[in-house]
Amino acid sequence: MTTLWSMAPDTAEVAVHAGSLRRKLLDELRERGDVRGSRVAAAFDAVPRHRFAPGATLEEAYANDSVITKRNERGYPVSSVSSPWVQARMLELSGLGPGMRALEIGSGGYNAALMAELVGEHGEVVSVDIDQEVTDRATRLLAETGYDRVRVLCADGTYGAVELAPEGGFDAIIVTAQASDLPPAWIDQLSERGRLVVPLSLRGTRQVFAFQREAGHLRSCGRTECGFVGMRGDNRHGGHLIDLSGEDLRLGLDDDQHVDVEALRSAVASSPQSTTWTGVTLRGNEGALPSLDLWLISNVDPCTRIYAGSRAVERGLSGWTIAASATWEDGTLAYLTIRPDTANDPGGFELGVHAYGPDRDLLAARLAEHVRAWDSGGHRGSVEPTVRVYPADTPEEQLAPGRVITHRYSRLVVSLP
Repeated sequence: MTTLWSMAPDTAEVAVHAGSLRRKLLDELRERGDVRGSRVAAAFDAVPRHRFAPGATLEEAYANDSVITKRNERGYPVSSVSSPWVQARMLELSGLGPGMRALEIGSGGYNAALMAELVGEHGEVVSVDIDQEVTDRATRLLAETGYDRVRVLCADGTYGAVELAPEGGFDAIIVTAQASDLPPAWIDQLSERGRLVVPLSLRGTRQVFAFQREAGHLRSCGRTECGFVGMRGDNRHGGHLIDLSGEDLRLGLDDDQHVDVEALRSAVASSPQSTTWTGVTLRGNEGALPSLDLWLISNVDPCTRIYAGSRAVERGLSGWTIAASATWEDGTLAYLTIRPDTANDPGGFELGVHAYGPDRDLLAARLAEHVRAWDSGGHRGSVEPTVRVYPADTPEEQLAPGRVITHRYSRLVVSLP
């Protein structure tokens, strides 16, 4: 049975079918390990997700996938009901419980309803979004589903919700849009023992981090992978892309990273390609790439991401179209690539390094050695970096040891155990 969502109250048949699909989704989330605690499980069992997914069928609403609810004039998503597995992991990281006070940055309605279930009738939930259309819809849907105790505010989430913040701050702040920086308001409005859960772009990778206070700064206390639509407003994603070979090969840079663009373009266009194969294999669907990305961010400086299109693969510039880790030195560029590992693992791929420029062999060998160290040193699939967040004006000598990333609002220090 395929049933379209409607603003009208559910019929008995729709309610029964939706309940069955909701329990099936919850079983999947438990089996995957996304839902672990009984409180989060009860919240997913209680909230009718289909009521927050306009235009979706019941089957689409209860699939373990995101539902786009608004696109901009170019067709890019700007608002969505996030994938249930991501929401579950973030709620688990938040530590929300009965009576707590919570702030959601990036509204839609469904996640705020889950949060309302977790904090109960004696808790508080505030949801903020910069888009009036989004907040109007969230307000209406929350009221229709019995969660009108959630307070919805149309404002730039960069500045939190100071006018609605409780005395002592929020016990949890959950950001549901991709952020490149951590503004002071989020830290100022967080309670002493509170948790900030935020999808953070880290040198091009996308990770959800949970942060707690530690001696005048924030320290990460949990992490998972993710992908969200980007923040809008004053904390919209910074950085920029540089075309190195038309649109086929692009280098992504944060605002604190600088390259000799013409030198790298010239290297890719005119120097021979140097390729070093590492002997390290990615096996099937083991999901090890995020671990490698974090390892390289912590050990390679500079480190960023390179984006290859399908024509780049056809031209031999890359072995895949996924974003890959990259580094550079003066006019030399090196980045990860792959090839099928038919000799050792028919379903696997061997990692290698493509490099261009005057020192291509040296830089390729250096990056390849980092990949081998990740593979042989017990870090494969288990890299859990610590990320500390300091105010942007913190002097270098007051930062913890590690790789420093400087943004407009904060300085991040990434280190490995």
